[in-house]
Amino acid sequence: MSAERKTRPVNLALQGGGAHGAFAWGVIDRLLEDGRLTVDAISGTSAGAMNAVVIADGYMQGKGDGAREALHDFWHAVSEAARTSPIQRTPLDMIMGNWSLDYSPGVLMFDLISRMVSPYDFNPLNINPLKTLLEGQIDFERVRCCTDIRLFVSATNVHTGRVKVFENAEISADAVMASACLPYIFQAVEIDGVPYWDGGYIGNPALYPFFYETATPDIILIQINPMERKETPRSARDILNRMNEISFNAALVKELRAIEFVSRLIDEGKLDADTYMRVRMHKIGGDGELSELSATSKLNAEWAFLTHMRDIGRDAAGAWLEENFKAIGKRGTFDLKSILH
Repeated sequence: MSAERKTRPVNLALQGGGAHGAFAWGVIDRLLEDGRLTVDAISGTSAGAMNAVVIADGYMQGKGDGAREALHDFWHAVSEAARTSPIQRTPLDMIMGNWSLDYSPGVLMFDLISRMVSPYDFNPLNINPLKTLLEGQIDFERVRCCTDIRLFVSATNVHTGRVKVFENAEISADAVMASACLPYIFQAVEIDGVPYWDGGYIGNPALYPFFYETATPDIILIQINPMERKETPRSARDILNRMNEISFNAALVKELRAIEFVSRLIDEGKLDADTYMRVRMHKIGGDGELSELSATSKLNAEWAFLTHMRDIGRDAAGAWLEENFKAIGKRGTFDLKSILH
């Protein structure tokens, strides 16, 4: 039997989270390096959408190794572009080894401006260096032609409040920027006359495209935003961060609840297993390492921090493979009942 036939197919669900998206880079890098899994489809939002299109572009050039190289090059380009940004760690934070930007003058000033002034006012020309970077790093025509990996990039329709899922043939730099458009920082991204905001508000990421568009029951959620925190936030910044985590996880939790409900009905014989797909959920998360980081570290694009996130992701993926690889194709390893309480 060929190595290709021995691989097990999975779908990847990639959350957004700014620079913490480099954690997903590390997870994917380790999974591709292992070589025992085949990625059938990817659903991504914000930074997850960026990782998704980078993977597809790289895969078109060199399969798994090409995707790994493309991810490395993309995140390195992000760090290089951020070298001249006013959003940097303070010298004291650097000395203390603190990845946070809580006391960065640039962050404090930008935070104040974004709370008081609309992006239509402080950036009337709608200049976005990230879009320029995307267009320079990714051949979107190649992404649109990718047939080996199905892509689903989510954005929020500003007018209707509903999710818009862009698939391969529709994906452009604008679609990815729409998926990453935080409304208090960027102007809404208009595509065919429709304005879009960050997809995290309605799907971070959306799982339902997997059920309708693929025949692969195994989904690996690469989780960046923690669902639970033990501490009660007290500072204004921590309260806002926790509110964002809850709202950005809300749609995902609803979909996970639906998966658990359908699986239970199949187990009880109330639904036909031949008609309804039994989804097998898996999760790779940073858990303690990511939850201990300040929310402002999501703005830290230093190469040292991005590679730190990558390494945490690689370690998490390695541990997950060691413990759960044999379950792929047989059973889920993410206890969905844990989110019902």
